Amino acid sequence: MNDMRYIYGPVPSRRLGISLGISPIPKKTCNYSCIYCQLGRTDKMSNNREMFFPVGDILSEFDAVVTQKIAFDVITIVGEGEPTLYLGLGKLIGELQQRCDKPIAVITNGALLYDKQVREDLQKTDIVLPTLDACSKDLFRKINRPYKTLTYEKVLWGLQEFSKDYRGQLWIEIMLVEGYNDDERSLKEYLKMLSTIHYDKLYVNTPVRPPAESRVKAVDHEKMAYAAQYLGGISIDLLVSQGFHSEIKNDYDAVLSIIKRHPMNQFEIEGFLNSRKCKHIDETMTELSKDPRTQSIDYKGFVTYRLR
Repeated sequence: MNDMRYIYGPVPSRRLGISLGISPIPKKTCNYSCIYCQLGRTDKMSNNREMFFPVGDILSEFDAVVTQKIAFDVITIVGEGEPTLYLGLGKLIGELQQRCDKPIAVITNGALLYDKQVREDLQKTDIVLPTLDACSKDLFRKINRPYKTLTYEKVLWGLQEFSKDYRGQLWIEIMLVEGYNDDERSLKEYLKMLSTIHYDKLYVNTPVRPPAESRVKAVDHEKMAYAAQYLGGISIDLLVSQGFHSEIKNDYDAVLSIIKRHPMNQFEIEGFLNSRKCKHIDETMTELSKDPRTQSIDYKGFVTYRLR
């Protein structure tokens, strides 16, 4: 697997379980140069979609991986930059659907969603995970440092339009950076903005790996928890460091207390139980499935649990 150019993993994902990654773009090619980016500053700033690599070459690598019977839960198109810049994205997604019955997810900054063709390409996916870091023009320029022709209004409009028609799962992520967008005023603006978008899940994140700019600082756990509760989202910060948190001693009751507020899929629950060193995870999951108080929703291999 070391000689793979486009396919990587499978790797554990905080949100998606075991993910088989596909990178359809050259390294650090993006229409943003976010101050928090773990890849560092963007090498090639571009907002033009290109056929960087032949779709067939990517599919050949994918076929080689699949024949090895390697276990994974989801195919994630993400790359080391912005995957929607790949002009062959729609064809790639369609071909992957023909080859595999696993869900297909795309992790994107969402900047190109104003483009009708990009929206159509993504309609074929099961999950789209766009970031939405800014709640104003000023923050958009300061945090995302976009390509010169991109405007805050255009990007927000694109996400709003996409959310109207998309039939899959739309999971939004907000990256909070200390001193930039973690204040009370910003949270209020986020709440207003989110009310204009039809989404299924919201994740609130903060930089946990070395960022592009050394001045970038992570938001503390207490403020992250507050922001997540205020916005009705899930703090990935807590998910990364220690999983979902609960003071309740009993593992099963702790899970119930969380899904009362935030539905969780099986991977999130298992990660939470692992963080608590639970020795009976399989039994707990079985009990959860049979509990008349809970409702389980199966969407292409992702089982989400919530209280009835």
